[in-house]
Amino acid sequence: MAHLPLTIVYRQTFIQDSLRASADVKNKIAEACSGDISKAIDMIIAAFNRKKKILLCGNGGSAADAQHLAAEFVIRLAPNLKRPGLPAIALTTDPSNLTAGANDLGYDNVFARSVEALGNEGDVLIGISTSGNSASVNNAFAKAREKNMTTIAFLGKDGGKSKDLVDLAIIVPSDDTQRIQEGHITIGHIIFQEVEQEMFG
Repeated sequence: MAHLPLTIVYRQTFIQDSLRASADVKNKIAEACSGDISKAIDMIIAAFNRKKKILLCGNGGSAADAQHLAAEFVIRLAPNLKRPGLPAIALTTDPSNLTAGANDLGYDNVFARSVEALGNEGDVLIGISTSGNSASVNNAFAKAREKNMTTIAFLGKDGGKSKDLVDLAIIVPSDDTQRIQEGHITIGHIIFQEVEQEMFG
């Protein structure tokens, strides 16, 4: 049997190591974050039961996660579950709003401005940041606190500044941005699926 080229061997090793690293972080999330994930489920169910809404924000890949997770609430996760749409808005999806805010108010204030305009007392703001040091997300948390909203952060590393600005910080135990982002979307799916099941399943 011919030997595989070194590039193929390297690639296979890289793929397997990456998958194992991702699985390892998920195992650490199970150990370190299960209690906080459960608290987030309770907070979101309580908000929906009071006819409140969810706002989500983040930058880069976290912006895509905010959009992804908002869609799960509005549409659904379980394909066999018939339920009404749940009110969730990703603050990352309106280019006119984002560019006008960045131009007129500075980018660090774009999400805070949307929270000011759209958020109400009792609503939930979910901010997503791998470092916890995103000024745009942290300013949104500060504005949400002014409006007596519930605040939940999906974070990584040491939680950064965000962890002290929110009601609940879920911190993925990793320093690797890719692994943190993978953890965030998994945590979001767990929370949103359980909210859906407990309210309508």
